[in-house]
Amino acid sequence: MDPLLMVLVAIVAALVLWIAWTFNRLIRARNGVAEAWSTVDVELTRRHNLVPRLADAVRGYASHESGLFERVALARSRATTGDPVAESTLTGAIRSLFAVAEAYPELKASENFASLQQELATTEDRIAYARSYYNAWVTDYETLRQTFPRSLVASAFRFPTRSFFEADVTSRAPISVALGASAGAE
Repeated sequence: MDPLLMVLVAIVAALVLWIAWTFNRLIRARNGVAEAWSTVDVELTRRHNLVPRLADAVRGYASHESGLFERVALARSRATTGDPVAESTLTGAIRSLFAVAEAYPELKASENFASLQQELATTEDRIAYARSYYNAWVTDYETLRQTFPRSLVASAFRFPTRSFFEADVTSRAPISVALGASAGAE
């Protein structure tokens, strides 16, 4: 066999092996992103299920805050769509709910409320970890997808872009709760 032909066959074989290896790395990273997002979704669902229970616990003590409860319910229903902006709105609504609870010492002393508050705090920690885990996978995936020469394989096989999970800027704003402003309306 001609030595030049052997070299060409070796180069083509090495290229095919490299493409297969790169493709498999991209698949593993894409699946890691999907699995990490699933973890975020599970924790957000857990949070969405806790919010009505928490609102009900507060409602018994602060029934005149009906506008707040409506905002919490609306934020929760929007957040179940998976929209990060809606999640930030829900975070703000939950903070408002806790701010109202601060005004009711008997509510803060309630074992049910304390248990729900602890469960929500644990869930928030788990969501933060899951978001961080997801963003780490996205970083790895996007680095693989965008660096040359892997970007050639990624574009040839149409590996999609993945976005980081980012908090909405409005979720960092202070929460205002007007206690008693609607109390006279009853």
